[in-house]
Amino acid sequence: MIRVADLLFSLIGLIVLSPVILLFALLIVIDDFGSPLYIQERVGINGTTFKLLKLRSMKNRSEGLLISTSNDSRITAIGKFIRKYKIDELPQLLNVLMGSMSIVGPRPEVSKYVLLYSETQRKVLLVRPGITDYASITFKNENEILGNSQDPESTYINYILPRKLRLNMIWIRNKSLFNYFDCIFRTLFRILLR
Repeated sequence: MIRVADLLFSLIGLIVLSPVILLFALLIVIDDFGSPLYIQERVGINGTTFKLLKLRSMKNRSEGLLISTSNDSRITAIGKFIRKYKIDELPQLLNVLMGSMSIVGPRPEVSKYVLLYSETQRKVLLVRPGITDYASITFKNENEILGNSQDPESTYINYILPRKLRLNMIWIRNKSLFNYFDCIFRTLFRILLR
């Protein structure tokens, strides 16, 4: 039933939001010449990798940490806006339509961090990763936490990631259509209150 909801919402979302995606894609190109899309390999269900799609929020050809902070100099002017309102995540509706993601599920990680998972933590790979989850709602200020850290990557690995994975396990144990919609509404509420 969740897969049916994913297909329905991703298809409707892509049709309705395609003008928004195209508008911001154009603004990204004007602001910082280059591809408006950011494509990154992430780890999905059963440990298989897939190409996650995002609107690019960082300067073209940026290098550095795989995580970003609130004061990251790589983030463009448009990037700050699209990150604040999660517009950069909209192309992932295509990932959902293609089956590599769900609307709700653990946020997919890069291989570097997945390799650090314990056997218990690897259970998050038993479900499709999602655009949103309870961990994303709880850590809505993740970039600020990392921005205030002397060592952002260490803070992410040792403080944020374990807590996110615990929240993801709660989703997996209580996966239902009710919690699916609950998470979507909580996410929308959080975005609108920013």
